[in-house]
Amino acid sequence: MSLDMLDDGCRMMRENLRRRHPECREAELEELLVAWLIERPGAEHGDGVGRPGVWPRVRR
Repeated sequence: MSLDMLDDGCRMMRENLRRRHPECREAELEELLVAWLIERPGAEHGDGVGRPGVWPRVRR
């Protein structure tokens, strides 16, 4: 189910990018989508509240 939601989100963002950049070819749209997935505007440090953590966690 989570992967289905990821696929749906990518499809929606791809269409959004297509509307914003009608001059772009498919390869360019894919590059914009990948850049968006890497940057994640508004969620640069994750989706949760609080301090960002490191992985794997360091045991004390």
